[in-house]
Amino acid sequence: MQDLSLHILDIAENSINASATEISIKIIEDTRENILSIEISDNGKGMDEETIKKVYDPFFTTKACKHTGLGIPLLAQSARECNGEMNIKTEKGRGTTIHVSFQYDHIDRKPLGAIGDTLIVLIASHPEIDLIFEHRRNDSIYSLNISEIRKELEGIPVNSPAVISFIKDDINAWLISTGYMLQ
Repeated sequence: MQDLSLHILDIAENSINASATEISIKIIEDTRENILSIEISDNGKGMDEETIKKVYDPFFTTKACKHTGLGIPLLAQSARECNGEMNIKTEKGRGTTIHVSFQYDHIDRKPLGAIGDTLIVLIASHPEIDLIFEHRRNDSIYSLNISEIRKELEGIPVNSPAVISFIKDDINAWLISTGYMLQ
């Protein structure tokens, strides 16, 4: 995976496959402290002790149609290569939280990537999921709560083209205001 947004998408899809109905994605970029951290939490099935022991093994997966589970091992490796770390907290039946940190200015740190596109893919393809997104960049904060948006829509599907376009424009405005170049 070439950027962190693809790792975020992979983990969020894992959460959905684990029956999560709520996913929280938090990104903190603190250039003063030289840290980039990402936290993804869900209310899915969680993992038992046996599974958590195997989750860093690239040849382990819980998906029947696959033979490898590279997402978490590759993300953990990326963090270690950038003076960071990955921690997983999980409890069977109560969900999972994955926290990963990186040295912000490390030459090998992968770029955040197309985080806006990642969010739009998740919202459009899984409108039933309550997605909560927060992105802090130094003193600036952007947040998006699909559950709150859904309430305001009064029955209009959150993945309707007009709503998706509105959300995408809002995310892109945030990214532009913080200096990200959009593709």
